Amino acid sequence: MGIKKLLLIAVKDLRLIFRDKSALVLMLIAPFVLTVGMGAITGRFSGTVQTSIADIPVMIVNQDEGPLGEILIYVFQSTELETLLEPQVLESYDQAKEMVDADKGAAAIFIPRGFSESVFSTQETTSDEVLKIEFYANPTSPTGAGVIKTILESFVNRVEVNRVYGEVSISQMINNGLISPDMIPAVQAELAQQSKATIGEKSYIRINQQTQSGQAVKFDILAYMAPGMALMFLMFTVTYGSRSLLLENRTGTLPRMLISPTRSGYILGGKVLGILFTSIAQLAILIGGTSLLFRLKWGDPLGVVLLILAAAFAATGWGMLIGAFLKTPGQIAVVGSAVMLIFGILGGSFFDLSMLPPVIQVINKITPNAWGIEGFYTLSLGGTLKDIGTPLLALAIMGSILFAISAIWISRRGLARK
Repeated sequence: MGIKKLLLIAVKDLRLIFRDKSALVLMLIAPFVLTVGMGAITGRFSGTVQTSIADIPVMIVNQDEGPLGEILIYVFQSTELETLLEPQVLESYDQAKEMVDADKGAAAIFIPRGFSESVFSTQETTSDEVLKIEFYANPTSPTGAGVIKTILESFVNRVEVNRVYGEVSISQMINNGLISPDMIPAVQAELAQQSKATIGEKSYIRINQQTQSGQAVKFDILAYMAPGMALMFLMFTVTYGSRSLLLENRTGTLPRMLISPTRSGYILGGKVLGILFTSIAQLAILIGGTSLLFRLKWGDPLGVVLLILAAAFAATGWGMLIGAFLKTPGQIAVVGSAVMLIFGILGGSFFDLSMLPPVIQVINKITPNAWGIEGFYTLSLGGTLKDIGTPLLALAIMGSILFAISAIWISRRGLARK
């Protein structure tokens, strides 16, 4: 009987929220409009947008006289990457940066003079003494710049591994009495030749743009924007729900319900469940709407359903936490709006955060937006349920912790007392 009352309260609150026209504007219409607007700006509806990750323009300037500069150019021009990248070798780094600034390239790479010599030096060096390759990214092409940076880091890591291997090998040979100190230059020169051959080996990068079913992976800009907008406005929904809880407490509706024969836990549980149901309905409507209107493919249906439930659960936890600590509906309205925008920015609802400092990429993990966007984006690129295990687990843990803290604080405030 108590469970039935809990569900009745939840469904009643769900209906009330969907009858509120102002709430519907921010819950459904605003995310749709922003998604459509950003899609139009990026060319999603004009046919000019790039629908697959291919032909990413990259400018390379090589001033290195040694082999590593040529090997890096060879890597970027290799047959394994010919459909992914469109490299241009230039003479001037300033010209390369100007082309990137003019949005004619996703990134520029500069290999300084003496780079190979600093890596293969016969003198003992540290990583700080080795000359660095410069990477100049286009902030308006985060996906392309991220791909180029990943390939470059793979090359640099291989160079560093070979350099450290040489230093460790020489140290071990000296400690074991296999060589004398005066033989170090000759051994270093031999190891350098071996490293050049190893780093220059062919086919250590392989690009696969197909899913396990053999279907080609397509990149749709709305697959990134739509979940970002949906998750950002989800924070409005949950704070609106916690605000309504305090409003009912202030107007006397909640106290009257608490003095009824129904247990207070069922009443408050029903209120919270109503917020959760509203969040789930909001995400389901937005995802279903974009699927029908824009033919947006969200991916594995089971994965999408579980992500909707997990994201709504975690977001509702944040909404309850805000409602538990703040004292008035006005405070919740102000703080809730601020949290919605901050989480939207930190969580990547507006832009890819891969180009921002690592500390921001760590901080954003406190937001359900970041985990939800990661999960939905993975599914849209052909991922399966097992590929989104981490986001699902993170959202479940986040929601559980937030609900536990909220329940303890609500109990201390006496909100659940008859």
